[in-house]
Amino acid sequence: MGTAKRMGTAKRMGTVGVVGLGIMGGAFAKNLVAAGWRVIGYDTDPVRRRALAKAGVELAADTRHLAGATRTIITSLPKPAALAATVATIADAGSRPIVVIETSTFALADKLEAAGKLKAAGHIMLDCPISGTGAQAKSKDIVVYASGDRNAIKRLRPLFAGFARSAHDLGALGNGSRMKYVANLLVAINNVAAAEAMVLGIKAGLKPQIIYDMVTSGAGNSRIFELRAPMMVRNRYDDPTMKVAVWQKDMQVIGEFAQALRCPTPLFTATQPIYDAALADGHAAEDTASVCAVLEAKAGVKRGKAAKRKIRA
Repeated sequence: MGTAKRMGTAKRMGTVGVVGLGIMGGAFAKNLVAAGWRVIGYDTDPVRRRALAKAGVELAADTRHLAGATRTIITSLPKPAALAATVATIADAGSRPIVVIETSTFALADKLEAAGKLKAAGHIMLDCPISGTGAQAKSKDIVVYASGDRNAIKRLRPLFAGFARSAHDLGALGNGSRMKYVANLLVAINNVAAAEAMVLGIKAGLKPQIIYDMVTSGAGNSRIFELRAPMMVRNRYDDPTMKVAVWQKDMQVIGEFAQALRCPTPLFTATQPIYDAALADGHAAEDTASVCAVLEAKAGVKRGKAAKRKIRA
């Protein structure tokens, strides 16, 4: 059936490829299908491939075949090595010019190297990291920090609208990543701050749900508290929107970026041992909100595992 398994016959807005169908990439793909795009996806994980096929995503045999089927590819990848391998395949495919929308959070040097290799092969790479969690990506409540070729960004705005609530052109290639480091620095701090406040309240005898209700109605609220505190209330972190193991990669990228600029980050630096403890304590595959469990252990707070339930918002 050609380079991809065709699914459905609905009228499409256009064709886009997605390489990496994990928490974020899978959400992009599903939302684009819902928005009327023909989406061709590829992932090394057969479980993810099957799940996305059920959602209406066509499946490419590999990245090379995908490169031959579309002129626009979104990449959402876990490690720089995966980006390098994907870029090498696209560059060697000998296809028509492709715009690669790179949405992962990697070191700037990795992004620029990838962009250079694609440019040499006649393609364009946009640096477009995402502001938002996996849960937000599912509901299109994310922001694209786009940077690079301005004409390409302008042309792709209808595509961005298919999986994000807004997209911003930040100018020169790399500015998207620079902005993402700033945003993620705040996420790192606010997530630990939310956990610290939750544990203080619990230790003081307040019920977790009351803490959530009162904080979200007052001046101490934050978007991260709204997103992560429900997991802290439930004391359940096994439905991750950002895994601790993946977040450690982001933390390292931000830390090295700030260090290279000789910019002090005392609050960000103070959170690093807490995330390290979450990783060491067995929370690697759980959500980063699990730092609450780390602080509870330090505070001598003991709670039983609660059943999943909807938190009042």
